[in-house]
Amino acid sequence: MKPSKTILPIIVVSQFCCTSLWFAGNGVMHDLIVNFGLAESALGHLTSAVQFGFILGTLIFAVLSIADRFSPSKVFLCCALLGAIFNLGTIWEGNSLGSILTFRFFTGFFLAGIYPVGMKIAADYFERGLGKSLGYLVGALVVGTAFPHLLRDMTTAFPWKYVLIGTSSLAVLGGVLMVGLVPDGPYRKPGQKIYLSAFLQVFKNPNFRSAAFGYFGHMWELYAFWAFVPVMLKTYSIIHPDVAFNIPLLSFLIIATGGLACVLGGYLAQALGTKRVAFLALMLSCGCCLVSPMVFAQGEAILFVAFLLFWGMVVIADSPLFSTLVAQNAQPEIKGTALTIVNCIGFAITIVSIQLLTGIKGVTASNSVYMLLALGPILGLMVLSKKKPTKWYL
Repeated sequence: MKPSKTILPIIVVSQFCCTSLWFAGNGVMHDLIVNFGLAESALGHLTSAVQFGFILGTLIFAVLSIADRFSPSKVFLCCALLGAIFNLGTIWEGNSLGSILTFRFFTGFFLAGIYPVGMKIAADYFERGLGKSLGYLVGALVVGTAFPHLLRDMTTAFPWKYVLIGTSSLAVLGGVLMVGLVPDGPYRKPGQKIYLSAFLQVFKNPNFRSAAFGYFGHMWELYAFWAFVPVMLKTYSIIHPDVAFNIPLLSFLIIATGGLACVLGGYLAQALGTKRVAFLALMLSCGCCLVSPMVFAQGEAILFVAFLLFWGMVVIADSPLFSTLVAQNAQPEIKGTALTIVNCIGFAITIVSIQLLTGIKGVTASNSVYMLLALGPILGLMVLSKKKPTKWYL
């Protein structure tokens, strides 16, 4: 059965709308620091709160097999509505660091029913060309993640709360679009029971395991890079006082350009193979981590921005490819659970790298700290280059 030509665009738009919740706090971080008297280190803590909420959410969703036992579109809607409500909590005037962390935590919790469930919905519709479809889907996630930075740039003349109101409104719209226009897919095989052993079961497949560990290496770098893009731009401006960056706009462009890379990666994977393109993107992003101190030291602002744009592309280009390999090597009846499990572990890793960078940045001004982000890609490349007795799905 060939899906309607409108299905993928609707899924993509819904994913973009709902994932704008992810970095909504980061987009107004300066305003939160000023209005609630937060320390500069709040950036890492608030980002990690979202990640931790997402991890707990994915863990619960995976153990209860939510995305496989219930209609994925309805799960998506419920989580979009609840995520939007908790996102709005950040504008409460009585907030403290603790309450903001709580609101960001629950926003992340309900994102667990949006991002991996969106991939599950796409996998239920597109058995062939899944890599290309997930390229568009993860591209939407990337642009949605970057959007709060653009929204803040566009609303500088208005209260910062408009950014949070806008992202929550988009999330509601995305959930309504998904449940109203995207019914259960033709390749969906509903799970009939809770798989408490799913965490162990999915990793018995060596091809699944290899794809998952490649994804984990990629995640060590990804969200730490995204979280620190504004910090990198600000740091470069301090080192080179003659440079004046529009940090919200550039942050949006650097992160959002990765959406284009996801789409291009999906098309390249059809011609060159999914594993090969994922390996290349991971290798290039690893190289960016290693050369980053030298780029900070040079005085050409255009070169610095171009470098970050390139890094923003290669750091995410492999994400939909790893998700494709994970989905293709999972049992059909627990495909949604498998994707959720891998997301759960991957996002747990992001907390470690974000907090590590936050801690080190608190004691040193050295820009060599970003070289630590290469550790994940290096381990991922080692796993991917290992010879296996069985073939990858391409």
